[in-house]
Amino acid sequence: MSKELEEGTALQLDFEKLAKVANNAPDVLPVAVQNVDTKEVILVAYANRLALDTALATKSAVFWSTSRKELWEKGKTSGETFDLLEVRVNCEQNSLLYIVRPRRGGICHTKNSEGEPRDCYYRRLDFDSGDLVNLNP
Repeated sequence: MSKELEEGTALQLDFEKLAKVANNAPDVLPVAVQNVDTKEVILVAYANRLALDTALATKSAVFWSTSRKELWEKGKTSGETFDLLEVRVNCEQNSLLYIVRPRRGGICHTKNSEGEPRDCYYRRLDFDSGDLVNLNP
């Protein structure tokens, strides 16, 4: 990514992203990622079955990189990784919400001017049984 895209002031939305994803990685679901402590939505990524299974097994925020076509653990290269605390599934079972906690306090691979990292889901996936748990019956 260019510095202008990540740090610039011009709006440069990628309205073709979903078409690219459909062509490059047709077997994925969108995943919203939320910080358990601040409730901040951290990012939206994608997971296929392998990424979800790996995330559940490692209790870490793992996704499928639709551009590189490989597993991607959020923050592995920057050190800003996340403990996976819950996985929630939306009502149509076509997107996920990962509830996470940053392991060392940071969130993003981009930094602020001081060099610091920036900062209808009602069912939870039970890690042990694989069942959905209704959090708001």
